Amino acid sequence: MKRGDFGRAVSYAGGPLIPAETPSLYRGLPMTLSRSRSQLIQRSAALALAAVVQMSCPAFSKAHEGHDHPHEGAHADHHSAASVMTTRKDALVLPPMASDDDEVFHFVIYGDRTGGVPEGLRVLEQAVVDTNLLDPDLVMTVGDLVQGYNTAEDWMPQMQEFKGIMNDLNAKWFPVAGNHDVYWRGQGPAPQGQNEELYEQNFGPLWYSFRHKNAGFIVLFSDEGNPETNQKAFNSGDLQNMSDEQLAFLDKALKELQDAEHVFVFLHHPRWIGGGYEGSNWPTVHNKLAAAGNVSAVFAGHIHHMRYDGKQDGIEYFALATTGGHLSADIPDAGYLHHLNMVTVRNDRISVSAIPVGAVFDPKKFTSEFLAEVSAARTIRPQQTSPELIVNADGTCTGEVVMKIKNPGQHDVDITLVEDTISTRQGWHSTLDHQHFQIAKGEEKEITFAVSRGAGGFASVAIPSIKMEIDLLSSDARVRLPDVTAPLQIAPGQVPADYFSGNTDRCLLVANESSAIRINSDDLHLPDGPMTLEAWVRPTDVAGYTGVLAKTQGSEFAIFSDEGVPQFTIHLNGGYVSAKATHPMVVDQWSHIAGCFDGGSVKLFVDGKLVDSETVNKKNGQGTAKKVKQKRNELPFYIGADPDPSGRPTRAVRAMIDEVRISKSAVYADDFTPVTRHTPEPDTVLLMHLDRATGPFVLDHSNSASYGLMGSTSKLVESPPKAQPAQK
Repeated sequence: MKRGDFGRAVSYAGGPLIPAETPSLYRGLPMTLSRSRSQLIQRSAALALAAVVQMSCPAFSKAHEGHDHPHEGAHADHHSAASVMTTRKDALVLPPMASDDDEVFHFVIYGDRTGGVPEGLRVLEQAVVDTNLLDPDLVMTVGDLVQGYNTAEDWMPQMQEFKGIMNDLNAKWFPVAGNHDVYWRGQGPAPQGQNEELYEQNFGPLWYSFRHKNAGFIVLFSDEGNPETNQKAFNSGDLQNMSDEQLAFLDKALKELQDAEHVFVFLHHPRWIGGGYEGSNWPTVHNKLAAAGNVSAVFAGHIHHMRYDGKQDGIEYFALATTGGHLSADIPDAGYLHHLNMVTVRNDRISVSAIPVGAVFDPKKFTSEFLAEVSAARTIRPQQTSPELIVNADGTCTGEVVMKIKNPGQHDVDITLVEDTISTRQGWHSTLDHQHFQIAKGEEKEITFAVSRGAGGFASVAIPSIKMEIDLLSSDARVRLPDVTAPLQIAPGQVPADYFSGNTDRCLLVANESSAIRINSDDLHLPDGPMTLEAWVRPTDVAGYTGVLAKTQGSEFAIFSDEGVPQFTIHLNGGYVSAKATHPMVVDQWSHIAGCFDGGSVKLFVDGKLVDSETVNKKNGQGTAKKVKQKRNELPFYIGADPDPSGRPTRAVRAMIDEVRISKSAVYADDFTPVTRHTPEPDTVLLMHLDRATGPFVLDHSNSASYGLMGSTSKLVESPPKAQPAQK
C-alpha cells in the first residue's frame, strides 16, 4: 500500500475531508497514509531488537556520543553583522540581521498512538514522513506507544511494530511511558511492576534526562501506581503519586540542568488539569519545576485532544491530542485531530506549533511529469454513449444509460460513481449504487445503469446527473482530484400542436451566469454563409462587457454589450469582424438588436435602424476575390452569456431577453420595423419565444425542433410591453 492508500480523503479549502464510512481514527487527516501493514511488520521484525534509547546501559552512552553541550567551554566567535547588499539604488534600506549567540534548534513531539484501531500505525508512519521533511534535531513522545493491556506474548509484536516505524526517523527519538505501555492484563497474578520491565528492556528508562544545545530534557513516569500492592490506575488519587525515588531523580536532573537556558518536561498524564487527577502529588512536582527557574514548558498526552493551560509560575503547560490514537470527535479546529507539535527553541524564548499529520509536503515530488499526470487525470469525464433520455410531458422518464470513462494518463485511476443528491431530490432515481472500480493507464471502462422518474412536479425538473469521485494512483501518492458532476443527456418528448400558441407573454430574466439558457452546438443547424442573429433586450444594468447572445471563443458569432453599447461580432477569414453602435441601451427599456452578415458585410441594427456596417475583406494578396471562411466550434450557444473554453457560461448580461431568432440568411438589408413576436420562416434555424418552459427545457419553434436547457436560476417572467420604436 503506497502513501495515501488507506482511507479516501477529499480535498477542501483549508484541508481534505473524510467520508462517513471511514473509521473515526482517520477523520481530520489532511492526507491519507502510507505503507502496507505486511511491509511494516516485516521491517519491524528485522529491527525488533534495535533499542532506540538505552540510557541505563552502554548502548545508551554510545547512541548519544557527539551530542552538543553548548555550556561546556566558550561559545564560538561569530562574525559581526553585515548590512544587506544590493545593486539597486534609491530603494528602502533593509535592516541587517543581528549578530548574536542564539543557538536555535527544533524538536518534534508525538501524541498518543493507542486507544484506536490497529491501523493507527499508518498515522504514525505518515508522521514519520512529515517529520523527516521538517528535519528536527530530535523527536519526543508523550506515551502510549503500544496498545498494551496484555502479556509479553502480545506486547512484544506491538513494540516491534512501533519501533520499526520510529526507526525510519532521521532524528533520534526519545520515548515516554504511558499506561498502555506498562499496564498488564492476563491470567493469574501480574508480574511485579506489571509491564515496566518489558518497557525498560525495549524502550528505555521510565525516567531520565539529557541535554541538547542550550536546553535540558526531563522525562517523568506518571504510572508508578502502588509498588506494594502492584496496582496501577489513573482514576484513583493514591495511585497517581510519583515515588520518593523519582522525586529524588527530578531534583538531581534539575540541578544538573540548572545552567540550561530552557528545560522541557515530558510525561504521559497531564495531572495539572485536576479532575480525576485530584489527590496526586503533582503540586509537589510543579513546585520543584517552578523553583528551578528555567523550566519553560511541560508536555503530556493521554486525554486525546489538544489543551493549553497557559503559564503557571512561568511554565507553559501543553497536552497533545493523538498521533494515531483514538479520537472521540472529528473536530480538528477544536483540537481533536492527529498532529505533531513542532517546538522552536531560542535563547530567550520558545514557540510551539501544531501540525496536522499529513500536512507536510515534499516540494520535490511536484515534478513536471507528476503535474502532467495530474493534468491528464483532470480531463477524465464520463461520456454518455447511449441516446438521450426522453422526458415526457408529464415528467416521467424511463431509460438505460451507457457511460464510457477513458483514462488517458500513464497511471491508474480509482473511480467511484454515485447518484448526485440534487437529482435524487428532484425525483430522479437510478440503479447506480456507489460503483467503485479502477481504470488502468490508457484503458477505458463502460458502465450501464437504468434511470427513471415518476410523474408530477415537471415544472421544477432538474437535469439528472451523476457524481464521479476520482483518485490518481501515482507511484508514491494517492491524489484526490475534485469531484466531477456529469449531467445526463435528456430531451423533451412530443408536445401538443398548439404548444406555441396562446396569450402568454413572458421573457427570460438574466441575473447571473446560471440564469443563461444553453443550446448545444449540435442542436444549432446553421450552415456557413449569410446569417442573422437578433433578440429584444431590456437591460437592468449596463456595466461591463457582457454576452447577450454568444457562441464565441476565437470563432463563431455573438451580440455583446460593452458598457451597454451593443455590437455584433462574427469570425470571418481568420479574425473577428464587428459592427458596433455608438450609444448604449437604456436601462429598463426594450431595444431590438439584430446583427446580419450578408456574405460581404457585417451590419448592426438597433430598433430597426442600421447603426454600423463593416465590409468583409474578400480579396487575397493578388487582388482577386476569395471565399469568406467562417471558423466554427463545438461550444454551446448561450442566451444571456458567453461560453468559456470549457463551455460554461461566463460574462452574463443583466437584462430581460425575448424573441431570440437565428436565421440562415441576411434578413435585414435596410431599416425596418421590428416585430414583437416572430413566426417560423424557411430560413429560421432557431426561434425561442421564451414564453414557457417544459421542465428544464425551453423549446424551439423553428423547424429544427431544438431546445434550450435552463440554468439553475433561469426565470421566465412576465414581459413588460414592447413599444414600437419610432423610425427616423
